[in-house]
Amino acid sequence: MPDSYTVVGGGAIGGTLAFHLARAGHRVLIVDADEDHVAAIRTHGLTSRGPDGDSRVTVEAVIPDEAPSGLGRVLLAVKAQATEGVLPWLKAHLADDGFVVSLQNGLNEQLIASAVGAERTVGAFVNLFADVVEPGVIRDGGQGALVVGEPDGRITERVEAVVADLQAWGPAKATDNVEGYLWSKLGFGAMLTTTALADAPMADLIDRHRPLMYAITAEVLAVAVSAGRRLEPFDQFDPSVYLPGAAGREAATDRLTAWLRTQPKDRSGIWRDIAVRHRPVEVFHHYGPVVAEAAEREIPVPLLTAMLERLRAVATGEAAMTEEHLRELEQGLA
Repeated sequence: MPDSYTVVGGGAIGGTLAFHLARAGHRVLIVDADEDHVAAIRTHGLTSRGPDGDSRVTVEAVIPDEAPSGLGRVLLAVKAQATEGVLPWLKAHLADDGFVVSLQNGLNEQLIASAVGAERTVGAFVNLFADVVEPGVIRDGGQGALVVGEPDGRITERVEAVVADLQAWGPAKATDNVEGYLWSKLGFGAMLTTTALADAPMADLIDRHRPLMYAITAEVLAVAVSAGRRLEPFDQFDPSVYLPGAAGREAATDRLTAWLRTQPKDRSGIWRDIAVRHRPVEVFHHYGPVVAEAAEREIPVPLLTAMLERLRAVATGEAAMTEEHLRELEQGLA
């Protein structure tokens, strides 16, 4: 009998995976705080919108106050800034033998483990370009990388079972180094976050401002390797060429931008949160631990810090969204 899953946060990542799990025959319950999203799923089903049109599956959906207790396999896909707030609810609703898979951006596993226990926390890394385009409708972002692993590096039976089920979506795999993937994505994400300062396609901005992108990514990855972490490549991002002093960046960036141009989304989710959805962005929660570790290890991250300060001003409306931010940041390059 197919396993059942509770997806907490039915947005871009959670909604995409919920759709494919349900279509593969798994019983799926979506828990989401957006009442309009939940109502649409209840009424019309969960819709995936792709280049060939819409597909729909029937999925149970509830707001948190309506959710049952005794949840077993939980896929946590809320925004990073919502993690701390949802954990008391999650701890109260999780079964004794249940566990949480963090399918989120950023470094959330330690925080989750502090609430529900390390033995009930599973790490994951996902890179997909989906969007919620209206209540109950997820725009398909195509396949990307998805890996699952225990935070301590083990590949357990539950990891292998979750991976097997998530292959209903795409090329999910188990890993003994989920932390390495998460830090690699923080390096790649630094580029994408920087592009959210302007209203232009991600690939074009990365292309036009390569030295800035190289420098900002190198700052993040320098923090990662300072603790001996082993960085992992994914999709068309190879972190090894963006480490300080590494060679091969131009050819790697050619491949990266060419791949980005094949994606249905040409702007980042961060850009969309600011320009379209007018809601708080999660990147400050992603990079807070990076900046803190950099300070602890005395590793300078001036460009990352300056970029985040500018993004905060753009997100709050104190500054306009313009490519001039990138040009001004470039003036700080050595």
